[in-house]
Amino acid sequence: MHSVAILALDDVVPFDLTAPMTVFDWAQLPDGRSPYRVTLCAEKPEVRGDGLVLRVERGLDALADADTVVVPGRKPGVGPTSEPVLAALRRAAADGTRIASVCSGAFVLAEAGLLDGLRATTHWAAAGELARLFPRVQVQPDVLYVDNGQILTSAGAAAALDLCLHMIRRDLGSAVAADAARRCVMPLEREGGQAQFIVHELPPVPRGSTLEPVLEWIEDNLAGEITLGAMAARSGMSERTFSRRFREQTGTTPLQWLLRTRVRRAQYLLENSDRPIERIAQQAGFGSPTAFRERFRRVVGTTPQAYRSAFHANGTPVTSGAQAGGR
Repeated sequence: MHSVAILALDDVVPFDLTAPMTVFDWAQLPDGRSPYRVTLCAEKPEVRGDGLVLRVERGLDALADADTVVVPGRKPGVGPTSEPVLAALRRAAADGTRIASVCSGAFVLAEAGLLDGLRATTHWAAAGELARLFPRVQVQPDVLYVDNGQILTSAGAAAALDLCLHMIRRDLGSAVAADAARRCVMPLEREGGQAQFIVHELPPVPRGSTLEPVLEWIEDNLAGEITLGAMAARSGMSERTFSRRFREQTGTTPLQWLLRTRVRRAQYLLENSDRPIERIAQQAGFGSPTAFRERFRRVVGTTPQAYRSAFHANGTPVTSGAQAGGR
């Protein structure tokens, strides 16, 4: 029987903890036997996380006995991981134990030095911080999981399920993994290279900025042709002066802002309408459906149709974001 140790740290994210426990527990061989023995372990007997207090079965010694160690994510800003935990992870890695992280659990592996020189991922919102703090890690923010052989990392939330099913498939084959996926009521087909669905926020504009009127005009006229010259003229500036002030106040260029705004409008329409892709491309201001699909995939990381399938609101408009074009 394959032993899986789930390492719980203080401020653990409950879903990141329970997802691998559930998936490995539900895996079943054709004869009905359970192929995995799952153990919850921690540095101390009690672990706190998001209002919960968990009593664990074993201490860090469980890592030495495990075939696979899974490190769930923790709340942001919890501080450094204790040296005993990092040392236990390093020993397990040196012994050849497979080690996987869920979401921000990648930060723990990076602290232990286990991701140095390797590709890794985490939740898209934390990817920049992971790259900044650990420059020797090759951060890939746009995938569901990364398998380096012995060391694996996954993105946030549901990507934990994808990673666990991938490990089951590696261990026991596609038939057992497909059965586990059915028990989890999720598809087995999502591959690790599939992009995370990322919401690209536009840079904030200071209240009272001289750019506010032109940005409102852009929002109101996305379906039409908008050039740099038209934006500058609307602001009463030369193109050069407008571009300089725009970058000073937003950190990006006017044309990049325009493209991101058009993608956000398209996201809203895909989520909240049943309009054809061609019509959405026109309303968001893209020159053609082909140009729309290419730009959308480049920015969001997936196709418009896949995005709609994942996030369509089933005819109920989203009312918590006010404007069409925002989320």
